[in-house]
Formats: sequence, C-alpha cells, structure tokens
Amino acid sequence: MAESSQRRLFHSGDLMNYQAFTNDTLTMMYQGVRGALAADDALSELGKESRFRVRETPEWKRHAADLEAEMHRRGMVFEVIDWIEVQPSLPFEG
Repeated sequence: MAESSQRRLFHSGDLMNYQAFTNDTLTMMYQGVRGALAADDALSELGKESRFRVRETPEWKRHAADLEAEMHRRGMVFEVIDWIEVQPSLPFEG
C-alpha cells in the first residue's frame, strides 16, 4: 500500500480515524497511554521531570478519550484511565 493511501486509511483530515483500527490495535494504543502516564507518575514521585508529559499535554487526554469512545462504541471491555493526579504522600503518612 502506498504511503499516501496508508495515511488516508488512518487519518481523516487532522483527526485519527479510530474506526480503521482493529480491536487489538485500539487496546495496544490505550495501554500505551496508560504506560506513558504510569512512567511519568513514577518519575514525578522520584522528583524527576516527566518524560512523556501526559498530564501536561491535552492531546494525550484527547487521544485517550477518542480511543475510549471507539472502544465503547464497539462494546469492548476496558478499564478507564484514572486521570486524578497522583499526589505525593506527606511525610507523616505511610
């Protein structure tokens, strides 16, 4: 498949065409968002700068929401990402 044809398959305008992807692909992309978020949170807990900037970049949430909408439309079962920001524990906790 030519590159331009492949681009049209997966993108319509500036938006990704999630309907073109298989269920397994949607799941993998969603797990990628979850993994990047977990990595950022782990770095944040260590006092380091986030690598992927998932919480700081609105496109990450938009991408996850679009994936969720398509998976829901297909009746797929998945665990919704918890976007509540991880708060560092206080010194007297734990």
